[in-house]
Amino acid sequence: MLAPTKDGTPVRFQVNLDGIAPGGNCGVDSTVDGAGQIRRPRLYQLIRQKGPVETRTFEIEFLDSGAQAFVFTFG
Repeated sequence: MLAPTKDGTPVRFQVNLDGIAPGGNCGVDSTVDGAGQIRRPRLYQLIRQKGPVETRTFEIEFLDSGAQAFVFTFG
């Protein structure tokens, strides 16, 4: 679960998969170039891996301060 700042200000983020933008593996809450924004507290789908499951490296960079991260799930 991700949430914006305590005062509700949205927080921008950038996700990468294996060091590059996720492209077609983006989730519903990120774009093909890996951009997204946390606007309210909830679970966010950042990556949706297509094809066979394999070991990957996921990175998230918060571009604004104050993001709140409570839970990450994989699977």
